[in-house]
Amino acid sequence: MTLPSGIVPGLMAAVGIGLLIGLERERRRAAGGGRSPGGMRTFALSATLGAVAFVIGGETMLAIAVVSAGVLVAASYMRSNDEDPGITTEMALVLTVLLGGLAIKEPALAAGVAVVVTVLLAARDLLHSFARNMLTEREVHDGLILATAALVIWPLLPDRPIGPLGAINLRSIWTLVVLVMSVGAAGYVATRLVGVKYGLPMLGFAAGFVSSTATIASMGERSKVVPALLAPAVAGATLSTLATFMQMGLLLFALSPPTLFILTPALICAGLAALLYGAIFTTSSLAEGPAEAPPLGRAFQPSSALLLALVVAVILVLTAVLNRWLGATGVLIGASVAGFADAHAAATSVASLAAGGSITPEQAAYPILAGLTTNAASKAVMAVTAGTPAFAARVVPGLVLVIAAAWAGALFWVGL
Repeated sequence: MTLPSGIVPGLMAAVGIGLLIGLERERRRAAGGGRSPGGMRTFALSATLGAVAFVIGGETMLAIAVVSAGVLVAASYMRSNDEDPGITTEMALVLTVLLGGLAIKEPALAAGVAVVVTVLLAARDLLHSFARNMLTEREVHDGLILATAALVIWPLLPDRPIGPLGAINLRSIWTLVVLVMSVGAAGYVATRLVGVKYGLPMLGFAAGFVSSTATIASMGERSKVVPALLAPAVAGATLSTLATFMQMGLLLFALSPPTLFILTPALICAGLAALLYGAIFTTSSLAEGPAEAPPLGRAFQPSSALLLALVVAVILVLTAVLNRWLGATGVLIGASVAGFADAHAAATSVASLAAGGSITPEQAAYPILAGLTTNAASKAVMAVTAGTPAFAARVVPGLVLVIAAAWAGALFWVGL
């Protein structure tokens, strides 16, 4: 009798899948993890059952095998005397039958899923500790907001120009909202993982992903209240501008990669200048910083992300109108004005026009750099008004250096 091609490798993969998952369950049962309806042999037989059922009768027979296995594990569950037996092992057993059937058709996929399942089962204590002890209610709430924005709302939005002059793309604007919240959450997580010994510099860098202007104002206020925190506050303020350029790169990559390619040298030069300038004060802050880092607050501010999206939508319409009336000069004026409020809003508006073909990526370089320049002016005003004179005397030169580096990189690359 000649077996069809792929049957033997599939059967071998099914047995291996059952042994792999069963090994983890066997160890869990031996370690006192509670009752379990099966160990290595049971899981290996379950995977083999799924494989043989699929060979004999295809999807129909596999479905019968899965139902039969479900009835058996349900009976085992009902016979348990534990107050909270859980159903993890039971679900894994039924899934093993399905993976056994899948191994006949797609052995590589089935094996990969089995590895993921085994990792999830083995990481029980770690996952439980993370969910119960490490996450706060606010962090879970923020995570659900981010998941809803990225996985529920974003796919439903139309990806086409709408509104006045076809200037608005809801999918692109919402992409900005998701990116702002995601980057803010990433900075928050990084701050928690690194620990408190880096104090204000690390906090400033993370907060810069949400709003560098607000971060500079906050750091200025800290330096005014506690003069001993001058060095770490300056480091945090300067490193927040590094976050600005990193986030700018992410936004341009998502909206208009050709524009990002043109502005890459400018962003790199500005980022390096901010990093080097901030490193000078970070070195001092590591020794002079507070024993405990300030409270981080929320991972991100949904209201800020939504407000930014609204500003972007308004700016898109205004720049489209200015572009029709004045051409490239209108876009430059619109981006420069918008930069006083938010550099990312100005850059996103211009990049969206470039992505839609209203202007070329080369024409987008001027307005984006202009928006960054006017935004640096707003940050300088914040440093002067919110902080001490000593704070402003250290932060403002750094802002000038960073913007000069951005223009120098652009002049070198684009030949402006």
